[in-house]
Amino acid sequence: MENKLTTKQKKNLSISGLLVTLGVVYGDIGTSPLYVMKALIEGNGGLVSVTDEFIYGALSLVFWTLTLLTTIKYVMIALRADNHGEGGIFSLYALIRKKASWLIVPAIIGGAALLADGILTPAVTVTTAIEGLRTIPAYVSFFGTGQQTVIMITLVIITFLFLIQRFGTELIGKFFGPLMFLWFFMIGTIGLVNVLGNFDIFRSLSPVYGIKFLFSENNKAGFLILGSVFLATTGAEALYSDLGHVGRKNIYLTWPYVKICLLLSYLGQGAWLLDVRDNEQLQAIKGFNPFFEIMPDWFRMIGVAAATLAAIIASQALISGSYTLVSEAIKLKLLPRLKTIYPSSSKGQLYIPVVNTILWLSCLGVVLYFRNSEHMEAAYGLAITITMLMTTILLFNYLIVKKVPKVLAGMMIIFFGVLEILFFISSISKFFHGGFVTIIIAATILMVMVIWHKANQIEQNIVREVSLLDYKNQLSKLKAEESIPYYATNLVYLTSKETEGMIDNEIIYSIFDKQPKRAAVYWFVNVLVTDEPRTMEYTVETFETDFIVKVQLRLGFRVPQQVSTYLRQIVIDLMADGTIEKQPQHWATNNFNQDIGDFCFVLVREELSVDSELSRKGHFIMSVKLAIKKVSVSPIKWFGLEYTDVKIEHVPLLLGNRKKTKLKRVTTKI
Repeated sequence: MENKLTTKQKKNLSISGLLVTLGVVYGDIGTSPLYVMKALIEGNGGLVSVTDEFIYGALSLVFWTLTLLTTIKYVMIALRADNHGEGGIFSLYALIRKKASWLIVPAIIGGAALLADGILTPAVTVTTAIEGLRTIPAYVSFFGTGQQTVIMITLVIITFLFLIQRFGTELIGKFFGPLMFLWFFMIGTIGLVNVLGNFDIFRSLSPVYGIKFLFSENNKAGFLILGSVFLATTGAEALYSDLGHVGRKNIYLTWPYVKICLLLSYLGQGAWLLDVRDNEQLQAIKGFNPFFEIMPDWFRMIGVAAATLAAIIASQALISGSYTLVSEAIKLKLLPRLKTIYPSSSKGQLYIPVVNTILWLSCLGVVLYFRNSEHMEAAYGLAITITMLMTTILLFNYLIVKKVPKVLAGMMIIFFGVLEILFFISSISKFFHGGFVTIIIAATILMVMVIWHKANQIEQNIVREVSLLDYKNQLSKLKAEESIPYYATNLVYLTSKETEGMIDNEIIYSIFDKQPKRAAVYWFVNVLVTDEPRTMEYTVETFETDFIVKVQLRLGFRVPQQVSTYLRQIVIDLMADGTIEKQPQHWATNNFNQDIGDFCFVLVREELSVDSELSRKGHFIMSVKLAIKKVSVSPIKWFGLEYTDVKIEHVPLLLGNRKKTKLKRVTTKI
């Protein structure tokens, strides 16, 4: 028996949908003009070293990076690899995880790096935007050109941003779309004004200039300039991750507008730099940023305010994306269960307090450690190069699963793989200039994922399972034994065993050995997280009885696991079709409960037995997992059982062989 619990929602193509897409998807990549040209100039010796060859070559590299990685790889290829409308590295992994077990490796590496990006993005974008204040004479005359005030303002904005997460961002989120539309219009218009004075700048769209510049003597950074160029496409992975929030068609229709505005901004900055490169006053500016300097003096305050708002929107998108990413990892059993709150009615909006706190403190730490955006940029690009490379590996396997000709799939992974490896090498070269922070953050997240995944594997391979059919008669006798009072009318156990008819051995131990538990109906509920994001189905096994029911809840990896709510619907369904008998309640105070008896959920809590005979590595992994479980959210809250009768029983988790012990009996002299 299989039933649907709900139906899928569809995203409609509309003006409001297009605006939401601008606000949700493009915050990260949309703020790239804030720091890309700045990083390129600083890496090449400053404004005094700017030449025609540098501008044409650098802009060519930026244009083709945006075209190859963002437009072709993500918009044209990755968006087609959707998991029932959902995107992102874990959605992609869920599609192909049955192909090979090793695919978990690129998935968790990419996921860890993407979470690290969620820490770095607010720090980089907000700091860069606030540094624009130093281009305003009124600000300089009052606060000076020091970095301390910039740091304090940045810390206040980041703190405020993380504090409001607990209240949900549905209301302010409605303004993100129009604000980002105006942001792109602003940077595109400013760029266009400067492009109109120098149409020769369009020559930089030829790949010839970029290739020549890479090997030119005028390229003082050499091959490592690619690390700064890559910053232009850092938001491409977020674009794929947000597919489920806005839909593919909305991205298809908005990306041309976004890309044109981005290119006009870059080209405008380049044309302006060619005109002012000999200006000694500009050459003397410390932390010179053409994005702000290109603006007219009367407009600069507006420009800085707009950049700050855009940076906040970009940060909000990455923070929300981090919650979603962690939630998916939890459902895929890659991270421990964490308390999750749904602060608004918006689809997919959630808030994970512990993740919010970690992100907030980490962002503050990054700002205080690096102190200026120039140093942060080294760490920033490295995180995304790692994620992009892992996504390419998963995309290749997706194409193979979809029976795309191996030649085409091979060409895809070779082309993008080589390109991203080049970007990775150029970014990793800045390891000691700040890149090590990315590695530390990502490695910490990765270690937790690996330990959690390995511990689950150990349990699945060793923990015993038993057949309910073997205990069918015994359960029947216990149900009929009137000398034992009812423990509950409906006794419910959660089982990790997905195989039909099988449950955990610890459950049988709890029913018969620990304390005989008599019930009218014995329920065994297994929650299966499906490869689809929003599945809501269930199956039922009754073993030709009306008192033994094994239920499998098939829930998508983005669906909350509210077991109590779902089970009540299932009980009503089974009573309606006669699978189980009604349970009249004489003292029920409402009609809804008059045919449904009481429920008691028994949760079996595992404690690692000292008798377990495991290797040192296995014992360490299991000990760490059980330690993490103590600080993670309780199964009661995770499975939505807060308002039900729940009993927790502690049983020893015996893994491997039992340690052999032998006591020697001695006699005592009296």
